[in-house]
Amino acid sequence: MRCKEIIDLIEKKYSPEYALEWDNVGLLAGRDDKEVRRIYVALDATDEVVDAAAEQGADMLITHHPLIFGAVKRVTNEDFIGRRMIKMLQNDISYYAMHTNYDVLGMAELSGKMLDLHDAEVLEVTRDDGHPEGIGRVADLKEAIPLRECVGYVKDCFHLGPVKVFGKLEQKVKRIAISPGAGKSMTGAALRKKADVLITGDIDHHTGIDAVADGLCIIDAGHYGVEHIFIGDMKRYLEENTEHIEITAAPIQHPFEII
Repeated sequence: MRCKEIIDLIEKKYSPEYALEWDNVGLLAGRDDKEVRRIYVALDATDEVVDAAAEQGADMLITHHPLIFGAVKRVTNEDFIGRRMIKMLQNDISYYAMHTNYDVLGMAELSGKMLDLHDAEVLEVTRDDGHPEGIGRVADLKEAIPLRECVGYVKDCFHLGPVKVFGKLEQKVKRIAISPGAGKSMTGAALRKKADVLITGDIDHHTGIDAVADGLCIIDAGHYGVEHIFIGDMKRYLEENTEHIEITAAPIQHPFEII
């Protein structure tokens, strides 16, 4: 298949029209007419990911987070973005990113399913064409459980190590909100939806203690902690909808260590 055909396949399910206006999704580097036999799927286009894609002879790299967000005035080896872009182009790797369009049309529902949430609602609607879509999910558990137990459940579901928690561990929670990625801006939506706890990432000290003061507990699972589910999900989707293409997923590896 040509790169353009794979892009059409992706965008049939995850339309770029659902990306938020500040985002940068789509083919960000390389040729859309390239014949693709190997695809490498990762969360971020890090040095390790770009190196692995090149070493494995990948024709296409697909990531969740875009390497390029703002305008790029030059591509040189003087900064990490330029170095990665140069390596991809030197190795004839077509680079495609699918960020908030996947958050809305894939990540939100998938994260709710990972927690086995039933009758979940969209946490924050970003588009409504008769069927509301948006960021995150919120739903009630069958019965209230201590926050401590909820933390353990989240860690089991997403295969996590230590997480950061705001709130009293013995407090009972029943209504669960989840917003994968950076969720600082989602505390208001979680409160409006009457959630007892928000599961997300990248929560700073003041956002956390302010949320608790408003009656919202927070489980900060890290930005990578929940969003790594993109990798396996996209690998499955591509394997189920393409033929004669080798799909390789980047290993699940958190970008930092807690010691």
